[in-house]
Amino acid sequence: MVDKLHDPLCDQLFNAILSLKSREDCYRFFADVCTISELKAMAQRLEVARMLDAGLIYEDIVAATGASTATISRVKRSLVYGADGYKLVMPGIRRKE
Repeated sequence: MVDKLHDPLCDQLFNAILSLKSREDCYRFFADVCTISELKAMAQRLEVARMLDAGLIYEDIVAATGASTATISRVKRSLVYGADGYKLVMPGIRRKE
């Protein structure tokens, strides 16, 4: 799946993201690149992943995030069968808690 993403435009995007130096830089860049809804959806999926990783059940996640069960299922599928992208960032997220 990840191989399907590899192309010069994605390389350019990821290089741009990697060049950002601060949270404020991220806010400014993503405000220009994404709609508010897209950015909020990505943030919500990451929170769902964090909560699933912490062992919370769907009902608690729905109540806390407002995410649909379909979104929660998709994130769960990515955690179990995905490219381990969520797993790469979980240690950093856990340290911030």
